[in-house]
Amino acid sequence: MTSKERARLKGLASTADTIVQIGKSGITENVIASVDAALKARELVKGKVLESSMLTAREACEQLAEALGAEAVQAIGTKFVLYRKKPE
Repeated sequence: MTSKERARLKGLASTADTIVQIGKSGITENVIASVDAALKARELVKGKVLESSMLTAREACEQLAEALGAEAVQAIGTKFVLYRKKPE
């Protein structure tokens, strides 16, 4: 992903609603399934890591990206953004 593509996705994510929340249970199968469904529907997903979680936003973003074949666009503070192109 180029820096221009990443910048465009960051701009789109700034107005998007937070869809996924990672809590003290961390990244479970249910979280992976819900993020997968959201990526299929939207391509761009914004998530938040709650204070009770043992993960940072960057760790959660990277783990989800790896598990789902997505790209980690951004992780700032407690929020993160994932992108996966819809299959044609």
